[in-house]
Amino acid sequence: MRIRAAYVIATFLTAAVPALGVARDEGANAPAPQSKPDGAQEKPAPQTAEEARAELYTRLAASKDPDETQGLIGLLFASYAESGSDTADLLLERAHKAIEQKDYHDAEKILDETVALLPDWAEGWNARATVRWLDDDYEGSMADIAETLKREPRHLGALSGMAIILDSRDKREEALKVYERVLAIAPHWKSAEEAADKLKAAIAGQEL
Repeated sequence: MRIRAAYVIATFLTAAVPALGVARDEGANAPAPQSKPDGAQEKPAPQTAEEARAELYTRLAASKDPDETQGLIGLLFASYAESGSDTADLLLERAHKAIEQKDYHDAEKILDETVALLPDWAEGWNARATVRWLDDDYEGSMADIAETLKREPRHLGALSGMAIILDSRDKREEALKVYERVLAIAPHWKSAEEAADKLKAAIAGQEL
């Protein structure tokens, strides 16, 4: 999901972000490995998607600069969107196009196929949570957020979406706790900081 429009826009931009070291099988036409001279060092294996995300989370936690934080979050969202399956990637792209056209019914049908194809891919569930939220299906969205977080407990889009839904239901204290989880992962994410500050002010006003 997203903080207001931010998440959907960010996921649409992932195609422009360089891949984060996730290698794909190029099939039978790949060149045969060449023997290496004695003493030659093997190249390190490319990072897995999980390793790339772990590195990004570490950098986010250490970042002191909001602009750097925003750039790292963009890379993290790109990593979330790397399924390792050409079919799943195509389905997600089709769902994004349907969302752009506000065709939430078709987007949800496409994402039903996506989660059936790759049930362990967190982003398939998260994308469907976004569609359900946009279509005012808050219970369905929260259910998909829960599935996302089972697979990617630090998923910033899913956590932000959960906070938005809780806030919309006047569960401000719970929403603030979720934003605090987000800020523990990305301490200088400006959008989350602003949302948390607004909730703190609203809660303080209620308590007066």
